Amino acid sequence: MKKTIVVLDGMGGGIGAELIAKLKAANLNADIIALGTNSTATERMLRAGAVRGATGENAVRISIGSGDIILGPVGIVIANSMMGEITEGIAAAVLSARGTRILIPLANDHFTLAGIEPPPLGKMIEKAVEIVLARCGAGAG
Repeated sequence: MKKTIVVLDGMGGGIGAELIAKLKAANLNADIIALGTNSTATERMLRAGAVRGATGENAVRISIGSGDIILGPVGIVIANSMMGEITEGIAAAVLSARGTRILIPLANDHFTLAGIEPPPLGKMIEKAVEIVLARCGAGAG
């Protein structure tokens, strides 16, 4: 059965775009939807290969539930993170969505992940893609 993968990002959309590009390169049989907290993030993720995208709090709150898998930085579940782009409504919608959440553990000015020595961002993105491929029944590579 074809999965739906929702990638949520904000700010410049760089993490979301890289996740989408790597998923597309893996030729995964899935629909990838880009949800951005702003139009720059959405546009960048669409250019990376998402099949469709939407922008803003209401779009996220309505569309996040369509994902079998939800990908993004850990800040998408923390209200007021990402320089305030993640509203309480977005964080609550992500946390209550039916899909499996796969989060990139990035610390920022608002919180620190104690005891975790984060690898380079590229390695975390590769690991997230490996997890998605395993959950979709595809081999890595």
